[in-house]
Amino acid sequence: MLLAAGLTIATSSCKKDFQTTNTNPNGVVAALPENLLQPALYDVVSRNNTRALRLTHELMQVHVTVSDGDDIQRYLVRPSESDYEWTNWYIQLNNFRDMYNKAVTLKQTTYQGIALICDAYVSSLLTDTFGDVPYFDAVKGQDGTLQPKFDKQQDIYADLFKKLEAANTLLATGTALTDDQLTLDPMYGKQLGAGQSAATIASWRKFGNSLYLRLLMRASGRPESNAIAKIKEMINTSPANYPIISSNTESAIIKYTGSTVPLINPFYTYRDFDFTTGNSMTEFFINTLNNWNDPRRAKWASTVAGGTYLGVPSGFPRGQVPERQSAYLTTLKVEPLLGNILSYAEVQFILAEAALKGYITGDPATYYNNGVTNAITMWGLTVPANYFSNPALAWNPAGVTEAKLEQIMLQKYYTFFFTDFQSWYEYRRTGHPALPKGSGLLNGGLMPSRLYYPVFTQSFNPANYAAAVATQGADDLNTKVWWNK
Repeated sequence: MLLAAGLTIATSSCKKDFQTTNTNPNGVVAALPENLLQPALYDVVSRNNTRALRLTHELMQVHVTVSDGDDIQRYLVRPSESDYEWTNWYIQLNNFRDMYNKAVTLKQTTYQGIALICDAYVSSLLTDTFGDVPYFDAVKGQDGTLQPKFDKQQDIYADLFKKLEAANTLLATGTALTDDQLTLDPMYGKQLGAGQSAATIASWRKFGNSLYLRLLMRASGRPESNAIAKIKEMINTSPANYPIISSNTESAIIKYTGSTVPLINPFYTYRDFDFTTGNSMTEFFINTLNNWNDPRRAKWASTVAGGTYLGVPSGFPRGQVPERQSAYLTTLKVEPLLGNILSYAEVQFILAEAALKGYITGDPATYYNNGVTNAITMWGLTVPANYFSNPALAWNPAGVTEAKLEQIMLQKYYTFFFTDFQSWYEYRRTGHPALPKGSGLLNGGLMPSRLYYPVFTQSFNPANYAAAVATQGADDLNTKVWWNK
């Protein structure tokens, strides 16, 4: 809203003689779609990484801050934490919608589809974090809408599905991309290289449909969403019409280039203390990897005396700060794969859950094993011999459904390493993986179901804020969002 107000003031006070004195004859009238994509998507993903470190990994017991000064691991998230996500997501949502409008004007169907996917991605983050949010009237400050109404999450999800359907159709016959345009695509075009227009467009289409599948599964507990029928259509009835990510190379990842701009790893400039020294990985996170003899430990965590991996308890009481143990490796500060948005392994675990619940035909064990294998190989590692002989990893066909779901979701949890808020969303949806509860938890020992709305919304948009609270429920951590009720 502040951004919109600023833009309104700027446009109303700078019109006189603007065309005569401020036009660059060598420039373009407006940014082209391809020029908006890289900075906007990179900004979203890199900022999501920093929030994964700050919030998600504390809530979901990947690590804890080894001090008494931070209560996030104790399930207390203050309203001030919301400002960062809200503001930056809306700024980039504005860019993606601008990108779409410019692509429509230029009749560039490929960028229309890409913009719709990016819009759906950012909008899903907003609504899955806060619940009802401004959506249909959002980022319209330049049109005079400075106090947008909040829309119901159910209605937002219905429109996200429409956008992803449209993106799938647009990208099925998308306009070809030039080599110059490919170099400006931070995800697929840059990685596939020159002359790979068709492959790049196909990869974006698969990403869009995989994102669609993620959101359908999230809404599948609500019959009115019709999500289960759509999942079946995509996977069993008309799979050729809905191609999805089918290998690690097709995963939606902005591969950071270490310390090299423009795709610098967002943690490269962090002090070691802020990234690793001030925290320790948890007993839950480390002990599970130890139990699996998982090779990803060597990529993610430091060892302690004797070359072993140890964690600390999460949710410890104030005044009982544990001694620091294994922590993030500093090599992660230049790791390319931290730019993950949606991986092939995640898609396999979505399908495993769908098959387990009878939404689709297929063997959940096959999807599960594929997911486990590719979650490891994505990191350039080899699955250890006899890995699936471990009873903690082996799929048990005779097991009860809830135990199988725990297996799937526990594995899925590790695929979300530094992936925005996804592990928290999925925990809220399913209650898995089963996290231990420390004796120092606050908030009644309840995992937060959402974040507070930013404080400034109460001041700048009071009527619509009040209407949202009246519709959704109290603006607190324990009010459940639509798909979680």
